[in-house]
Amino acid sequence: MAVGSARGASVFWRWWTAGTTSAVGSAVGAVALPLTALTVLDASALEMGMIAAAGYVAWIVIGLPAGVMVQRLPMRSVQVVADLARAAAVVSIPLAWWLDCLTVAQLMIVALVISFADVIFDVANSTFLPSIVSKEQLQSRNSLTSGTHATTQLAGPSVGGLVVQVFGAVPTLLVDAASYLVSALLLRTLPERRAEAPDRWPPVRAMIREGWRFVVHHPVMGPCMWAATAANAVCGAQHALYALYLVRELHAQPGFVGLLLAADGVGTLIGAALTNRITARVGTARALIVAGFVSLAGALVVPLGTGWRGFAAFAVGNVVFSAGVVVLSVVTRTYRQIASPPDLLPRVMATVRFVSWGAIPIGGLAAGAVAGVLGGRVALMLFVVAAACMPLVLLASPIRRLRDLTDYRQGDESTGSPALTADAEQA
Repeated sequence: MAVGSARGASVFWRWWTAGTTSAVGSAVGAVALPLTALTVLDASALEMGMIAAAGYVAWIVIGLPAGVMVQRLPMRSVQVVADLARAAAVVSIPLAWWLDCLTVAQLMIVALVISFADVIFDVANSTFLPSIVSKEQLQSRNSLTSGTHATTQLAGPSVGGLVVQVFGAVPTLLVDAASYLVSALLLRTLPERRAEAPDRWPPVRAMIREGWRFVVHHPVMGPCMWAATAANAVCGAQHALYALYLVRELHAQPGFVGLLLAADGVGTLIGAALTNRITARVGTARALIVAGFVSLAGALVVPLGTGWRGFAAFAVGNVVFSAGVVVLSVVTRTYRQIASPPDLLPRVMATVRFVSWGAIPIGGLAAGAVAGVLGGRVALMLFVVAAACMPLVLLASPIRRLRDLTDYRQGDESTGSPALTADAEQA
């Protein structure tokens, strides 16, 4: 249930400020960590893939139980503890570097710790938002948070690249650690959100299975989840290879690497700014399909060209890919928050992220292995196939007959299988 308007707005903006502060630090860290591996430890392509994979592997390990954990535990406290754990993990890198004992293995361990904290934090965060804003505001608030994320992605890598250029990769990581501490302090001021506990909780496996079945058998959420999985497999490959591709194949300097990586933020900002306009004009379902083809075009352009043409292709392709992906992300996330029963929402979010975000480490590992043999450019080209799955999955589903995702109504609540409304069948 949303709180009163004035108090609810105050809670939202504190929640937003905490997330924004953390995102700025993470965007800086996203440049500093791979550059630490490359420039300080001379990591190989496979090691870069393993570091990128470690940053998301927790979604495979605890992605499903995370929904149950968040439902049973106080959300705000969970987020604060996750922030503190991430801060401690990041601080360990400069400390080890100062003691001259930093290794690639430690970077992987730090990435793993951050990954596990991210899982719990993100499930709680996405579940917390619908409790402080109305359903009518959800898409605009989701667009705002995506736009804010885009701005941090735009500024963060650029700032991170410049700071790395001046102070070095390892000291720059202290910015990331500080951002987690600020986020934790802000989140401590938010009201607690604890679900009403029954006299006896069902078994964990039964709760996980209920959330899994709801999503997988849902004719709208299911295909959206598989499209997001394809998108995240490509993102995993990009996270693993972008820094390596720019430094070792296009020979970019660290400061310019940060500037080029900021193109992702430009695309995300454009996508977030246009999402509401696009969905109002063509409908949410049709917007998803268009966004899938736009993302495919962007992924195809990224690895083209050499020299300045290569830099231009990378920047343009990155902008186009990110713009398409953020439209898909905002629309599908909003639909899940609206269409999921409140008691199932944490498990729905966990299920979708377990599957879709679990593709990120798999994509990163696969891309790292391929790049080690064939090079970063060829690996990025091969992942265009995964990008093509985004629009194809949506076209193969009932979504292709809809104007808006909400044109589906719940048909059989015992199986979670919605049916088309009469209006949707004529769309």
